[in-house]
Amino acid sequence: MTLPIVKRYLIAFENYKVAGLAAFVVALGISGGVGMILEAPPRPPYEARGVLTYKNPPVLFSQTGQNIRQQGQQLTDRMLLQPRVIEAVLNETMITPRDFRNARVQIRPGEGGQPGTIQVTFRDYNRDRSVEVVNVLMREIIEQSRLINTEQLRNIIDTIQDRMGPARADLREAENTLEEYDRREGATLLAITSGSLPQSIISNRNHVEQLELRLDSINAQIASLEGRLGLNVDQAYVSQALTADPIIAQLRVQLYQIESQLEFLRKDFTDAHPQVADLIKQQQASEQQLQARASEVLGGHGVAAPLRQVDQIRVDSSLDPSRQQIAQNLINLQTQQETLLQEIATSREVGQRLEREYATIPNKQMEKMRLEQQVGYRQALYDKMQAQLADAQAAEAETVSSLQVVQEAAAPDVEDPPPPPSLILVMAAGGFGGVIVGAVLIFALGILSGKFYTWEEIQGALKEREIPILGVVPNVLDDHADWDMPLLLHHNSRYLEPYEQVRSNLFSNGQKPPKVVLMTSTKGPEGKTLTAYNLAIASAKAGKRTLIIEADLRSPSQAERMRLAIDSQDRWEPLRYYGDLNNCIRMVPDVENLYVIPSPGPLKQVTAVLESSEMRRLLKEVRHRFDVVIVDVPAWSDHNDALTLEPLTDGMVLVARANCTMSAQMNQLADQLTETDEEQTGPKKYRPKLLGAIINGAELGLLPEDDGELIDIQGIDSLDRPALPRDSQPIPQLPSGARR
Repeated sequence: MTLPIVKRYLIAFENYKVAGLAAFVVALGISGGVGMILEAPPRPPYEARGVLTYKNPPVLFSQTGQNIRQQGQQLTDRMLLQPRVIEAVLNETMITPRDFRNARVQIRPGEGGQPGTIQVTFRDYNRDRSVEVVNVLMREIIEQSRLINTEQLRNIIDTIQDRMGPARADLREAENTLEEYDRREGATLLAITSGSLPQSIISNRNHVEQLELRLDSINAQIASLEGRLGLNVDQAYVSQALTADPIIAQLRVQLYQIESQLEFLRKDFTDAHPQVADLIKQQQASEQQLQARASEVLGGHGVAAPLRQVDQIRVDSSLDPSRQQIAQNLINLQTQQETLLQEIATSREVGQRLEREYATIPNKQMEKMRLEQQVGYRQALYDKMQAQLADAQAAEAETVSSLQVVQEAAAPDVEDPPPPPSLILVMAAGGFGGVIVGAVLIFALGILSGKFYTWEEIQGALKEREIPILGVVPNVLDDHADWDMPLLLHHNSRYLEPYEQVRSNLFSNGQKPPKVVLMTSTKGPEGKTLTAYNLAIASAKAGKRTLIIEADLRSPSQAERMRLAIDSQDRWEPLRYYGDLNNCIRMVPDVENLYVIPSPGPLKQVTAVLESSEMRRLLKEVRHRFDVVIVDVPAWSDHNDALTLEPLTDGMVLVARANCTMSAQMNQLADQLTETDEEQTGPKKYRPKLLGAIINGAELGLLPEDDGELIDIQGIDSLDRPALPRDSQPIPQLPSGARR
């Protein structure tokens, strides 16, 4: 029995033998080319070598000079081999730029507190020239180090000078801002410092209290006078004004005389008597004059005064001199009251303004401190720049190179090279290496492909995942037909027995065997649809009323390959198609007890159809009409149709095939379907039920068939789909009663 790893390698060799052969040919060709071009190596060139080291700095008087000297010890080969150095070496030694490529500069850091070194080498077949090039190159590198230090110092000076202008401007701006703030808020800050502002606030409060006391006294006097007079202030003003007017007094006298005469005459005469009527007219005229004069006295010549009754005017204008004096005092007290109220309001506004100003004193003091700090910071920065500029200018006289020669250039003697190996030996080694590389390449490509190459590997992976194996079905082959995936419609087919075992394991095991089974796979070309059809054929031949539902609505139906008529108009109204159960079920004429619901696809709104109430009612109805229902859906990795329909079935069956199924995809699917409740950290959720797996395409070595031929359908889960022969016409659709 062949070992699994050997069998896997043989399959990988069959798939990738071209790559292995190409690797062998390439290795053999390379070795042959190398063997042909190998010649006796020429005499090696002389390698002149010189060493530079860092100088110990002399006594320096500037900090900038010390920093420049320390930075000068952090050099790189690119910093040293500048175009100026290369051009100087080429001009002095008369070598070409191509020859200068043999020059090397290696910087080695120091150890144990010792300064680092710079090793300069140059290879040339002329010993004297190699030594000369190294010496010139070391001299130019020393000069380049000095120029680097000078340039760094000059950059420092230029940078400081460039920054001093903005720093000086910032300092002046901060000083002007502080000066402006002092001019604007200095008086207030000085007032709080001298204590005059708090004293003003206290004085204002005392003044308000005194005014309020005076107001209380005046209010008491007003209340007392109003009680004595029996009038309020406004009424007292009206009565005093009317009483003091002489015209009103004269009119009152006239009215009194007229009323006396009327009273006397009315004892003997009626109002129609001429004298009485004349007196009445005089009375009315006097009353009108009294009202007009009262309006003039009270409202500015009668413009704004209200029209008062004559009786009221006569009453209001009847104050005696003492009561007039009381009314005048009451009016004067009211004037004082209003004056005090206005003065109190003004004093309070002044006090509130002083208190608000006092409340802003801390913020103003903090703002002044902040402005003073900004001036101090910018002054310190400006002073530091001035000191740094003076230090950098003093360091100009101390700038020298950071390197010195510690070992002059020297070129030691060289030895003659050994002879090259023979061509036959090189090609033999290349051929052996090509065999090894080709074998490793084939094995690596087989591993990196991520496929199961043998059905034993799939079986081991399923057992490791504790997934039930429903059966292993063979790779159906037919030498008499040019089809990719044949159906087992012949009665004595040698491939029917494995499917019968799968049917028995799936539908006859357990207390409650499943009736509606969903067939899916991980990728696509595992033979899922072929397995579904052959399993349905085996179930139908076992006497079970079996139904195949083509649920891959994204692909055309394959039912016509079994001589079933397909109506192309069904795709335009798929919900009506699935809603009419009698019209969508087709009876297979070549297999008894076998029925098919063809797919109306390809459709665009597949998810809406699968989640429709018609589809749910269809699956519920066929559960009662048929013994076995097999639902064929697209592969798991292509679409989520399997997850949509699985809750409506009794579970799903996974189809795997050697040299097609990817191990990563099958492991991911197995992890999702076999996750235990203990592994779930979140809330419990619905998980699809996995009934088991079928291994398809296994090489089982079955006996040949007794008679008959295999009948095939075209293109189910295959890459190439040949056309259906036109000599066999589809059977017309049966009537509704016959199909049922």
